Amino acid sequence: PLKIEDFSSLGTLLEDRNVVKILHGGDYDVVSLKRDHGINIQNIFDTMIAAQFLGLPRFGLADLIKRFFGHTIDKKYQRHDWASRPLFPEHLDYARGDTHFLIALREVLQLKLKRAGRLAAHEEECRILEDRMWSRPQAKGAGFLRMKRIRVVREEVGLRVLRAVWEYRDGIARSRDRPAFKVLPDDVLLDLAQARPTDEEGLYKVMRKTSSMTRRHGSALLEAVQAGLADERPIPPRPKPKRRDSGASGGGAKVDRLLGPLKDWRNAVVKKEKLAPVVVLSNGLLKEIARAAPADLDELGEVEGIRRWQVRHFGNQIIDVIAGIEKPRSAAGKKRRRRRRKAEGED
Repeated sequence: PLKIEDFSSLGTLLEDRNVVKILHGGDYDVVSLKRDHGINIQNIFDTMIAAQFLGLPRFGLADLIKRFFGHTIDKKYQRHDWASRPLFPEHLDYARGDTHFLIALREVLQLKLKRAGRLAAHEEECRILEDRMWSRPQAKGAGFLRMKRIRVVREEVGLRVLRAVWEYRDGIARSRDRPAFKVLPDDVLLDLAQARPTDEEGLYKVMRKTSSMTRRHGSALLEAVQAGLADERPIPPRPKPKRRDSGASGGGAKVDRLLGPLKDWRNAVVKKEKLAPVVVLSNGLLKEIARAAPADLDELGEVEGIRRWQVRHFGNQIIDVIAGIEKPRSAAGKKRRRRRRKAEGED
């Protein structure tokens, strides 16, 4: 569809709630079509979410096709440049194979979800998927600071060069509508930022003289290095890494006291029902529940991010876990106060 400018006819179909759209891991499809073309996909059945709700050990599309239909998909062309033309029969066969089994796969998974009593939960997750919006992952001008292994570039001058070669690569990738890593790997940019070559002899110590990357980009990269060395723009602060929710920090004593038992309960459910932890309750959501410490189902339903199906399936158990933690401490407090009063009376 790269040559198609008007997607309105496709949008009419994708937004028709009377037509089921079967996707596998549809997050990127949803946000991209919404961002680029204003298309809001409706009535999604996501086969990957279904597989997760069924507790299947492997939920990649090829794994599910192999499991239920005994067919092995050749992933030979997974990283093929699909913008190149012509497309040969083997390319078309590969593309067709990725969708060929989806309708039958949906029928199998839907039946299994009904039998497991999880169809309504899956439908709710798919409705939430439909509402996903694109969120830009980094601030403008600071994208290079999120590169993996960036800490190998220790000097500010190296960061200036890194920014320059990163901006060069980003511009080429955008003009060709290709992923940046297919233009130049991150490791090459990091090596250039550390070595900072100013002539071909120095460049060839970083990139092989005979490589296609050197032939295509060598001269431009030398110019980018020079531009980086002369760049006086300040380096923005490094973005703070996303803090992994360990569950033991940032919530206070009450949250910490409740979070451990809630995780123990969640892990027991995971083991018993053979589900992925995130399908029951994610660590982040457990922390929100611990922070709110709901006393009943109505309060639990008000916790940010909680699903209706989670309240239905696990609500009473969650409330019992919280009550079980709160009550013993309160009883212990009363006993301590009685002992203290008794001691004071004896004095």
